[in-house]
Amino acid sequence: MALTVDKASKSFPGVRALKDAALELRAGEVHALMGENGAGKSTLIKIITGVHRPDGGRLLLDGTEISLSSPRDAIRLGISAVHQERNLIPRFSVAENILLENLPRRAGLVDYARANAEAKKYLEMIGLVVDTRTEVRHLSVAQMQMVEIAKALSHEAKVLLLDEPTASLTGEEAEALFALIRRLKAEGAAILFVSHKLEEVLAISDRVTVLRDGETTLIGEPIANMSRGRLIEAMIGRAERIAVVRPPKPATGAVKLEAKGVATAAGHRDISFTLRRGEILGLYGLVGAGRTELARALVGKDKVTGGSLSIDGKPAVIRSVEEALKRHRIGYLSEDRKYEGVVLLHPIRFNVAMTIWDRLARFLGFQTAAGERKAAEPFARQLEIRTPSLEQSVGNLSGGNQQKVSLAKWLAAKVDLLVIDEPTVGIDIKTKAYIHELIGKLADDGLAILLISSELPEMVALADRILVMHEFRLVDGFDNDRSYEAMSRKVMGAIHRHADEVVAAE
Repeated sequence: MALTVDKASKSFPGVRALKDAALELRAGEVHALMGENGAGKSTLIKIITGVHRPDGGRLLLDGTEISLSSPRDAIRLGISAVHQERNLIPRFSVAENILLENLPRRAGLVDYARANAEAKKYLEMIGLVVDTRTEVRHLSVAQMQMVEIAKALSHEAKVLLLDEPTASLTGEEAEALFALIRRLKAEGAAILFVSHKLEEVLAISDRVTVLRDGETTLIGEPIANMSRGRLIEAMIGRAERIAVVRPPKPATGAVKLEAKGVATAAGHRDISFTLRRGEILGLYGLVGAGRTELARALVGKDKVTGGSLSIDGKPAVIRSVEEALKRHRIGYLSEDRKYEGVVLLHPIRFNVAMTIWDRLARFLGFQTAAGERKAAEPFARQLEIRTPSLEQSVGNLSGGNQQKVSLAKWLAAKVDLLVIDEPTVGIDIKTKAYIHELIGKLADDGLAILLISSELPEMVALADRILVMHEFRLVDGFDNDRSYEAMSRKVMGAIHRHADEVVAAE
């Protein structure tokens, strides 16, 4: 046995995160940890890695009880993790981040030549090609995730914990990661794999443990004995409920947004489309296709350098997210909810009310907690945000509830157009179905929605039309008939055709 968690318990103010949780990791094995958002998975990982101290229970490493006071203690004992929250220093280079705990030195100074060579070795293991001297803030979300994995590998851990490692990766990057996991397993590492993607869990894992409401409902069950249905029932306590899918329908609402020949500082050229009220317009492409960069330009976070935008039939120049909201009633639900969607250290009522502070302002522009609570309460109820109080810090919520808070602030602002980037990344099945239904209802109520998702099934389930992006260009577009097989062939065919054309042109 490599690592044993015996009856671990942990509580936070108003929340019991874990109660007598158990886990057994074995050398040379991939062990999946499953559960809804809020089930206690991240708390358990933080206990194993020394971020939190348990209120009760024991940790044993190779049969010997251990006590961890910090993540450094865990690393020293051969336990390393890739957390769902990124732990990179934006203005440090890739090499500095990977080797942060053990930067090579010469004559008392950092030996950057050696550091870059060492870091490159770990990047090659996972198939990531980036300059090790690049500051991390200049990387994409997917590249940052790969750097986190390389950082964990640099610790040469005996126990490796991977919390949603593929959430931001392309299929090709995920396959490279799986090959690496299999190699580490063959070399004797004990690997804990946390993912909401059931197909990944069934494909890569040897055994599975399930948490529900902080308690263990399934302990170390061989994955060969499991089915998708049994896993879901263990996680949510009942059979899976399939989300209601909006039937295909033509968009008849007034045009809310029109782009004509738009170019951006990020590299887009000749982007043209319309988005109507009551319509969900899907923007699909592989990671790196330029979808998020286009969304950022549309809401004023990045610069539009050519072409034109019209809002409600009138020319518009949007210079900031604040201007997008106040002048044009446009909201932006970022894919990076922890850094751009919510303020983790502040309470729920603060986060929900931040888009309407001008409405809530009292004498001399001051806000009151009571005013924020009153404004936030209906949206917390509507979105079923799971919390003992609106005073709870958003950082203490599960990923799914954080996403609900991020969405609630835009509902509070009563936007007419909402750009939604990766709405269900790292979110459990139950919450994902709820968010899908909510997005559909918002469109049915007249909201114009630009939806970006790397999950084609999600796109097919929700979008009325699907635009396909590849290498910062719109290469095709289709009415969505809700047939996954047919839409998959069309969408992927468009991507491959454009890729072939680019190669032929070169």
